[in-house]
Amino acid sequence: MPEITTLFMDIGGVILTNGWDHRMRELASKRYNLDYGELNERHHLTFGTYEEGKLTLDQYLDRTVFYKERPFTKHEFREFMYAQSKPYPEMLQLIRDLKSKYRLKITSVSNEGRELNVYRINKFKLNSIIDIFISSSFVHYRKPDEDIYRIALDISQVHPQEVLYLEDREMFVQIAGGMGIRGIIQKSHERTLKELGDYGLTP
Repeated sequence: MPEITTLFMDIGGVILTNGWDHRMRELASKRYNLDYGELNERHHLTFGTYEEGKLTLDQYLDRTVFYKERPFTKHEFREFMYAQSKPYPEMLQLIRDLKSKYRLKITSVSNEGRELNVYRINKFKLNSIIDIFISSSFVHYRKPDEDIYRIALDISQVHPQEVLYLEDREMFVQIAGGMGIRGIIQKSHERTLKELGDYGLTP
């Protein structure tokens, strides 16, 4: 088995909660008395464009929430969005330990809008763990587009056989696998520990 020199890793669902998922939108709908169905439909019509870096967060909110007058401010709603991000401390420590022990290069490959991504990087000091950020809003490609993985390989300067990919979405692991990148589907800290051990990586 070729030596693993690099971890590709999603952020949401692996080391942090998701940035803005359906549970968070449902919570926002209840808190701000929004029509969840309408919010969700508008979200799905425009969020991909935001994640590809072609809209600002303010523009996304103009299309999904503030297309009519509201009794709350955009700033207030933005702060609510940011506050939904929480860490997975065991996974953060696991990545730190693996990076230190094996001198691994850590590259995030994530679908995240710019403002949410930057907030999460700064809030949780992710640049102390992650060496390279391949975010959809930075490179203008989103998973499952294979090009985002090609960019990650090129910028990380590694061959697919050197990479192990941690990701919570099975389809993305399968697509990367078709490019020769081995992967682990993140279900829990304990399961990921066991599967890492199968690749010879123990913290």
